[in-house]
Amino acid sequence: MKKYLNLGVVGCGEMSQSFATLCKLNRYMKIKSCADINSTCAQQFAKKYSIKHWYTDYLSMIQNNELDAIYLSVPHSLHYTILSKAIEVNLHVFCEKPITTDINHAIDLCKKSKSKNVKIAVNYQYRYDSSCYQLVMSAHNNILGDLYYCRCNVPWHRTQDYFDSSPWRGRISEAGGGTLLTHASHVLDIALWAFGKQPSFALGTISQKKFKNIDVEDTAMGIVEMEDASLINITSSIASTPEQKVSIELYGSKGTALYTGPDYPPFSHIRFKGVKAKRYKLPIKGLFSYQRSLEAFRQWILYDVPYLCPIEASLPVLSAITAIYHSSQSGKRVKVDKQFDNTKINRRLPHEK
Repeated sequence: MKKYLNLGVVGCGEMSQSFATLCKLNRYMKIKSCADINSTCAQQFAKKYSIKHWYTDYLSMIQNNELDAIYLSVPHSLHYTILSKAIEVNLHVFCEKPITTDINHAIDLCKKSKSKNVKIAVNYQYRYDSSCYQLVMSAHNNILGDLYYCRCNVPWHRTQDYFDSSPWRGRISEAGGGTLLTHASHVLDIALWAFGKQPSFALGTISQKKFKNIDVEDTAMGIVEMEDASLINITSSIASTPEQKVSIELYGSKGTALYTGPDYPPFSHIRFKGVKAKRYKLPIKGLFSYQRSLEAFRQWILYDVPYLCPIEASLPVLSAITAIYHSSQSGKRVKVDKQFDNTKINRRLPHEK
């Protein structure tokens, strides 16, 4: 049975540095090649991580190397084209979120990958955070009772260097959105997963409170109404001073779950009120969420062990965020596009009844 996963890296920027470091710590993952349109960036990345082959064209990389999968960390607007090509040549993909900036493109990729039996993982790594997992499993196993509402808060702080170092982050044409899409989608994904139902309507507003020379928002607030009329409130900002920890508060008829974190070192916390907590064990071992997510991807590709966020599971959060953006433009409550229902999303895990 094969143990090693041979990988190619597309995009040699900041996130890829973290990815490559974790690959170094996992003896069963090998980066065989890397590609970046900036030749200096690609060459330096290859040298730093002892990668034999580097390219300025990702197509040349995937055509000239025996790879099991690629890791994708490029501006969001490029995801659809690169993912489509990877599917075409039967390469599995570990993709940084969001899967795309367009829900219709995301649905198209989902259908294409299913037809070709190509596995696309979206790195919503909070799904591999032990405390988030406790929260979701408690919801799914009725520990909290009927779920009424959830409050999610991402009070982060960024400086101008965040955009200067990667200018695409501030351009709507390349990023697709600001803090709501790039940061808050992690916790909104967890909230949607916990409810286990589909989002129906959204209301929201976005603004530029601190950064005036960008196209995307630095502050956003939204409300997502689920199909059973339960509610999720989401707030995200990169203008908070000082930066504070992410929080998720989930309120049910029997009790409440309060999530905080992650912190440094990267450990999160969860408290329960009104109910006795049960211990739910993550299906993957590891010290922190990104490491677990990456190892889970390896086991999914090589051994078909289910991954917690395959492409189809990432569609509801993208659709809900798209609706919040539309609401911010119209000033009205907007219906969430449910085309993704056709992908037959299973909100439960394989081991859940």
